[in-house]
Amino acid sequence: TRIEIELHPVDDITTDAVGRPGERIFYIQASKEAQLVTLLVEKVQVQALAMAIEQFLAEVMINNPGIADAVSLYAEEEMHLKAPPDPIFRVGRFGLGYDASEDLVLLALEEVSTDEEEPMGTGIVKAWCTRSQLRKMAYWSIELANRGRPVCPLCGEIIPPEGHFCSKNNGHKKSHEPHDGPTHNS
Repeated sequence: TRIEIELHPVDDITTDAVGRPGERIFYIQASKEAQLVTLLVEKVQVQALAMAIEQFLAEVMINNPGIADAVSLYAEEEMHLKAPPDPIFRVGRFGLGYDASEDLVLLALEEVSTDEEEPMGTGIVKAWCTRSQLRKMAYWSIELANRGRPVCPLCGEIIPPEGHFCSKNNGHKKSHEPHDGPTHNS
């Protein structure tokens, strides 16, 4: 059976992760009144969605020069999951659309089926959001993704909690203490 949910408009929408860096599970969650919808996503999807939202909102501004810019400031405590996550499906792809008459952005989150008999997918959630709700989610998503495991500034390898033997450090063990280099996570 195909799941079709439309939240028009959402009260809240966010991304969040549960677990330790390197073992985190990422989610997108949207709500409207008593309805709470949670979907499973990959970290790379969260990052790609954040970039896609920013590009899309820039295009909306160009095509609709009279509208105010979307707000990006968020309160972190408002961006966390509302309840223990119980995802209804794993997101395979997403799309964005804009309704100028309502000044709402459609975020369509689709499950892609691995079943050859149902290649169209088995679920879709359509979340209608304000531009500011999506921009806040995008900015939070980038912050969230950057909170992962640190990367060794010498060799570029992810440093596990127990440290690692760095080839560029003559084989000496490098701990996961904070450093001034760029950080990435998984």
